[in-house]
Amino acid sequence: MKKKLLLLFSITLITITSCQKDEYTYVPGGEKPADYVNGRVALAYVTYYGSQIPDPTYISHINYAFAELYVENGVYKGLKLEGSESRFRQIVDLKKIKKSLKICISFTHMVANSDNSQGGGFSALAKSDTYRKKFAQDCLDFIIKWGIDGVDIDWEFPGLSWSGHACDPAVDVDNFTLLIKQLRQTLGSSYLVSYAGYVRNKRAVTGGYRFIDIGATAPYVDYVNIMTYDISAAPKHHSALFNSNADWDCQRSVNEYLNAGMPASKLVLGVPFYGRHSFSESPQALNYNTIIKLDPSIYKIDNWDNTACVPFVTKNGVYFCGYDNAKSISLKAQWLLSLGMKGIMYWQYEGDDSAGTLRKAVWNSVMKK
Repeated sequence: MKKKLLLLFSITLITITSCQKDEYTYVPGGEKPADYVNGRVALAYVTYYGSQIPDPTYISHINYAFAELYVENGVYKGLKLEGSESRFRQIVDLKKIKKSLKICISFTHMVANSDNSQGGGFSALAKSDTYRKKFAQDCLDFIIKWGIDGVDIDWEFPGLSWSGHACDPAVDVDNFTLLIKQLRQTLGSSYLVSYAGYVRNKRAVTGGYRFIDIGATAPYVDYVNIMTYDISAAPKHHSALFNSNADWDCQRSVNEYLNAGMPASKLVLGVPFYGRHSFSESPQALNYNTIIKLDPSIYKIDNWDNTACVPFVTKNGVYFCGYDNAKSISLKAQWLLSLGMKGIMYWQYEGDDSAGTLRKAVWNSVMKK
């Protein structure tokens, strides 16, 4: 996400250059939750290592993070939740409180369980038609066992290895499409299929491709959760709506998907519940609930960039981190709904403050009629 790329946009796409335009005006929401609008998505990633039980009032979908693959020497053996089943059961039980709540299990490329090791992961699994079918069937069995609603694939990303996992640029991108297609065939139309998507379409590299062939996956997914955050680090915004002090932005990310053939109605915009300071220096990131408690004698929060449509923090007058607040979430929601997009997802639930400021802003702005 740190590389600078130039992109020519289709002139048929809507292009907006500033949140100062009259059609995008922040209006503070009230405490009363907006009525649900059929088909829209207010999605929270909820982690296995968290301790909070989410309030489903302001959530339409939960992606539980994570479950992991068990692959030994390139051979797919099965899947398992990360963390305790009791934690997952607490989240699944929220469906008893809100029957319309959709819960999906999100699969990571990483390994966290002590009884597992990196044996090829998604790259190895997706190379085999037999393994793809077995994994899809295991997913279906898991869904039925737990009474949940679908599967989210969080392979970050085909064709490259940011975290030490296996990759094969020659085949990963095509095999990702085959994996998503197999999940759709096995799960049918009754269950959800989604993935966490990069901010750019597939790119040619030495030996093949990396990222995801967006257009090829379009027929098989219910929606894509675009990871429109961590695009850059200080002194640049990491989740700017429009290009300002950033290497990339939400607008260019969405245009990548639209130009590749993904319908706007299948797009969910990612919003961070944290600020990004650095990818290498401490602190790398600060949750929103930390940002609002920063020492005001040192830090100033809620500085506002009128072009990027996001706030930022300064430390002793110097840019420290970009983040999102209720105002930027509202403006992003107005923009994405104007394009016919499906809604907002966020990473992750426990980054919010105790009042639920951000999750309420997501719900009320996405469900605005």
